[in-house]
Amino acid sequence: MDLQLYKGARQAKAGRIIAVDTNPDKFELAKQFGATDFVNPKDYDKPIQQVIVEMTGWGVDHSFECIGNVDVMRSALECAHRGWGQSVIIGVAGAGKEISTRPFQLVTSRKWMSTAFGGVKGRSQLPGMVEQAMKGEIQLEPFVTHTMPLDQINEAFDLMHEGKSIRTVIHFD
Repeated sequence: MDLQLYKGARQAKAGRIIAVDTNPDKFELAKQFGATDFVNPKDYDKPIQQVIVEMTGWGVDHSFECIGNVDVMRSALECAHRGWGQSVIIGVAGAGKEISTRPFQLVTSRKWMSTAFGGVKGRSQLPGMVEQAMKGEIQLEPFVTHTMPLDQINEAFDLMHEGKSIRTVIHFD
């Protein structure tokens, strides 16, 4: 689940924004950032892509994989609408992992693509985004759920792995 995606989808006027996560505690947070629906794969005895296709009729226009799991990457493609659905891989898979799908998924005009750093060009676009954040035009505060000293960095990682934080700022006092 990537909260910034929900915010971006809402700004792009998406009609329905389906959040998928195995942690039900994240649903309220996802709604605050723009998700309209929440699906927990553990609640179903069928593949999540089948659940989403059934929810939407034929699949979604855009799907995003954010965790780096190759099985989820395939599911994201398979829940994209035949004919025009796009699936974007954002998560980074572990070294040596391979991704596969049936050719039918692609010959039905689904598009499988990826992005690095959200498509931002580091040298030319990132400085402008930093300036926007400094002016308050890009809101970062909602993503910072904890601030901790460096000696608590292990606790910060624990919170992240347990799904109890979004971003933690570590200070070096």
